[in-house]
Amino acid sequence: MHPTPAQPNRAAHDREIESLAEFDEVVAEHGSLARFRVQAVDLTDRTHVLLDIDSTGAVFLGCPMDPEAAAKVRAAGALVFPPVPGLPFDPYRGFVYGPDELFASLDEGYEATPDARAYAWFQQTKADGDVFSSMLRAVHDDAVSDALDELLVGARVVGVMGGHAMARGTQEYAGAARLGRELARAGLTVATGGGPGAMEAANLGAYAAPFDDGMLTEALRLLAKAPGFRPSVTDWAHAAFKVRERWPDGGASVGIPTWFYGHEPPNAFAAHIAKYFANALREDGLLARSTAGVVFLPGAAGTVQEIFDNATPNYYESRGEPTPMVLVDREHWTRRLPAWPLLQSLARERSMENRIALVDRIEEAPDALKRLGS
Repeated sequence: MHPTPAQPNRAAHDREIESLAEFDEVVAEHGSLARFRVQAVDLTDRTHVLLDIDSTGAVFLGCPMDPEAAAKVRAAGALVFPPVPGLPFDPYRGFVYGPDELFASLDEGYEATPDARAYAWFQQTKADGDVFSSMLRAVHDDAVSDALDELLVGARVVGVMGGHAMARGTQEYAGAARLGRELARAGLTVATGGGPGAMEAANLGAYAAPFDDGMLTEALRLLAKAPGFRPSVTDWAHAAFKVRERWPDGGASVGIPTWFYGHEPPNAFAAHIAKYFANALREDGLLARSTAGVVFLPGAAGTVQEIFDNATPNYYESRGEPTPMVLVDREHWTRRLPAWPLLQSLARERSMENRIALVDRIEEAPDALKRLGS
C-alpha cells in the first residue's frame, strides 16, 4: 500500500475545529465550545447551536455566522475574527491546498485560477505596502504551517530539491521522477518545493508509485508534449491534469511552493500543497520537515541556497541529530557550482560529516540516503 502523510493528530490539536463535521462532533460530545478554536467553518446553519451553547474563551477564525449568533458569542467572551471579503484566498484556512483548488477555472486560462489571482493580489498589496494586507499574509502562512504540521504527524519525510528549469522530456526529468517513485515505494513521504522542473518530476514519481512501471513511462511521454511552463502555464498545467485524469488516485506527496516566485506555478502532482507568501518561511519549513533527509538534484541559486540552509542546522545541531544530505551529479556540484567542497569543509570533524554524500547518478541517491540514515 502506498504511504500517505498521517492524518491530523487530534490529541495534539484537540482544541481546534476545522470542519462542520468536527463542529457537530464536539457539540455532541462536549456540549460546549468553551476555549475551542473554530477555524474557517461556515456556521450560518448552526445559529441555534451558537445561541444556546457555552462559548466562553472560544475563538472563531473566519467563520461565517448569523449576526445574532456573532453578537451572542462575543457577549459570552469569545473572540470573533470575521471573514475578510474580496480576497482570492482564505487567511484562516484549516487545511493545506490541493491542485484542484489552486487550478480551479483553468479552462478559462491560468490567469483565472485562484493561484494566479492570489499572486496578483500579492503583487498589488506588496507594492502598496498596506499593513493590513501584510497581516493577512502572515495569518495565512501561519495557518498553512499549522495545517502542514497536522498533515505530517508521524510521516517520514524526505525532501527532493532541484531547479525549476529541468524540462519535461529530458533524461534528467525522467530520472528525478524515478527517484520520487522509488522513495515513495520505500515508505517515505516525498516533499518538494512544489514547483515545476525537478520538483514536479519528484512529485510525479510519487504519484506514479502505486501503478506499474509502464504508467510512468507513458506519463513522461505525454508530458513531454508541453516541456515547460513557458510560454503557456495553461498548456503546461493541462498536460498534468490529463495525466491525472488517465491515472486517477495516484500516490500522495507534498509540495511547498511560494507566491514570492510568481514565475513558478505549483505542479499538479503533489496531493498536498502548502503554499506560502513568505519564501523564507517556505524554505525553512520545507527543510525542517524533511526529517528523513534531503536529496539535492542539480539546480542553480535556489538549490545552492537550500543546501546551506539545510547544512546550517546540521552544523550547529540546532534541530537535534544531523539529517542526511545527498548531492546528485559530481560534475555539477564540484565544477559548475562547487558547493560540495565547501559542504565537506563545513562538515569536517563534526557529527554531520557522516551524514553527507555526493553521488554521480540519480539512481544512487536512494541507497546513499538509506546508508546515511542508518
